[in-house]
Amino acid sequence: MIGFSFKSAFSNAAQPSGEPAPFALGTIAVMGGGSWATAIAKMMLEQTSEIWWYMRRDDRIEEFRRLGHNPAYLTQVHFDVERIHFSSDINEVIEHSDTLIWVTPSPYLKGHLKRLKVRLRDKYNVTAIKGIVPDENLVCSEFFHQVYNVPDDMLAVIAGPSHAEEVALGRLTYLTVGCSDQAKALLLADMLASSYVKTKTSNDVIGIEYASVLKNVYAIAAGICHGLKYGDNFQAVLMSNAVQEMNRFLTAVHPIQRSIFDSAYMGDLIVTGYSQFSRNRVFGNMIGQGYSVKSAQIEMEMIAEGYFGCKCMKEINRHMHVNMPILDAVYNILYERIAPTIEIKLLTDSFR
Repeated sequence: MIGFSFKSAFSNAAQPSGEPAPFALGTIAVMGGGSWATAIAKMMLEQTSEIWWYMRRDDRIEEFRRLGHNPAYLTQVHFDVERIHFSSDINEVIEHSDTLIWVTPSPYLKGHLKRLKVRLRDKYNVTAIKGIVPDENLVCSEFFHQVYNVPDDMLAVIAGPSHAEEVALGRLTYLTVGCSDQAKALLLADMLASSYVKTKTSNDVIGIEYASVLKNVYAIAAGICHGLKYGDNFQAVLMSNAVQEMNRFLTAVHPIQRSIFDSAYMGDLIVTGYSQFSRNRVFGNMIGQGYSVKSAQIEMEMIAEGYFGCKCMKEINRHMHVNMPILDAVYNILYERIAPTIEIKLLTDSFR
């Protein structure tokens, strides 16, 4: 186990040689109480002695302490709660932490931050949110940078094909840590690595985040097609066209050298489009079977971030003008209420 002291990792105090203190992750906080937040907390506690954990609801915290596991998500994962500092006070958690791993659903991020009274710019802000901030139409790193003045080198992203349920079971998982400062990315990648988690680093923060948003939209498309009884043959064609569509958009919005076939892009797309654990695919499947958006959301009792991401990406692409027929089809079904049978038939005619 790697032990971290709770001395601030971002102090400007000089070393005896006069050099600034080296960067360290310091005290780590998990910001959110859902399934992916729970899986990340599990990974963190395998490598460090204690964490802070921000959850919105005090009753959920008390039940967690009593049961020794998250009462609502990944209930099979047990924690030593003596090693966790729980709090529903976002300011208390941030004040006591140096590295903040944000795992709240993207539609609710602004609501959590409205209570913020402390500075974020001095913290290492890591987004594990696979969504986009509604109304702002910004991926989370851009949101933290533009609204809270967090420097680029103090922003990172965790991505890759990583269903929380499989992480909880200790199944082999590959994660990518993106940061403009590769030394900081390596520190976080080493923290996440274990016998069942393999890690790599990237400098493509923006591209990885947009890919994480788009793969949810494409998973909804896959679910809709499954609900309409399209078979595996078509699903394969849908996914291959989705990869191409994603690549066109990423090239337009952030034109750097990348391989779209890396696990942070195509790998995450494939698992989200095909897995039984994918809430976006489940949501799409219900839409294909005839559920309304509202009834599907109520029955799922979980957030399908692709629903919100679809609208944001459609609005962004009105300025980018990238050819994105799958995005357009999902948007038309979810927001324009065009029948899935009609919209998907038009989509199939555009594929080759």
